[in-house]
Amino acid sequence: MVVIQKDQLMKVFLESHNINNPYTGFGQFNLHLLKGFKHCNDPDIRFVVHTPKKRFLRRLFGNFFSYKYYLGLRRYPFFAVRKKYDIWHSLNQNTKIEPKHEMPYVLTVHDINFVDEISNDINHPRNQKFIAKLKRADAITYISEFAKKSTHEFFDVPSVPEYVIYNGNPIKEIIDTSEYQPPKTLNKKFLFTIGDFRERKNFHLLVEMMQYLQDFQLVIAGNDTRPYAEEVREATRKFVVVDQVVFAGRVDDLGKQYFFEHCEALVFPSLREGFGLPPIEAMVYGKPVFLANTTSLPEIGGEYAFYWDHFDPKKMAEELLDGLNTYQDNEEEYSNGLKAQAAKFDWNIAAKQYIDVYKSLR
Repeated sequence: MVVIQKDQLMKVFLESHNINNPYTGFGQFNLHLLKGFKHCNDPDIRFVVHTPKKRFLRRLFGNFFSYKYYLGLRRYPFFAVRKKYDIWHSLNQNTKIEPKHEMPYVLTVHDINFVDEISNDINHPRNQKFIAKLKRADAITYISEFAKKSTHEFFDVPSVPEYVIYNGNPIKEIIDTSEYQPPKTLNKKFLFTIGDFRERKNFHLLVEMMQYLQDFQLVIAGNDTRPYAEEVREATRKFVVVDQVVFAGRVDDLGKQYFFEHCEALVFPSLREGFGLPPIEAMVYGKPVFLANTTSLPEIGGEYAFYWDHFDPKKMAEELLDGLNTYQDNEEEYSNGLKAQAAKFDWNIAAKQYIDVYKSLR
């Protein structure tokens, strides 16, 4: 075995400032990928993490990683990171932070939702920035086959190595939730959903659906300070389901696992998902998951998930009740099938695959 000397270590810069908010999808991706890198403990690589949360990460990882403090000014060319690294990895396609100098560059694409949500004009500045990142990349990774397919459908992707590396499951161990205090308004069996409050999540449709599910409550977890949250709250008043819908806000791992453990099902009718972590988290518990039959969700949910093909709230409620009956009539088969699907997604495996990409560029 060849031992690489310390000065021969590959230095990989992780542009990971989105870890600033670990309760978002990007934040979860950043945090759990770092955990995977630490688990792999590759002796040939030294990681430099770009983050505004140095103290937080040091508490988690000690000195395993080196850290470069994130400054918003780094998005401007004069303040760009000047040091050269063996690899620069942009951990998501939205970041505005780019290196000052050319170096081997890995780009991870989660989704191209901005095409639908901002502009489908290829000359729009948002799309042009993404094109510039594509052109800079020496390797491109995608978090799902859907993310790869949609990128190719809209953009001219350069001829560089491409890889699909699935995200892992954030739930590595089951937490004892017996001490968790759920909201006092939670007094019925409940459905659960979680995510950032954006229109594509379709939370307002779930609220409208609840008028046909009087025996259930709905718990919505996530950052409910966004403008869309008021639209969702207004829907609870319009459809007279205020008492059925519980806004849990941002929840930590303890709270999240409590809701997954005790819910009747995860309901996740999101219109645009590059991957979708909540379904595999729910499947750890063998819980039924009801997903939109769109984008990456069938790829992630597998054969034992239930899918909504249309978004009429009354029809969604009917299909949910039918699905719950199917699940209950075949509980062992469905529960085991869902758990097996969840087990396919592992952050340690994902981290090793990213490391292999880095080494291929050396």
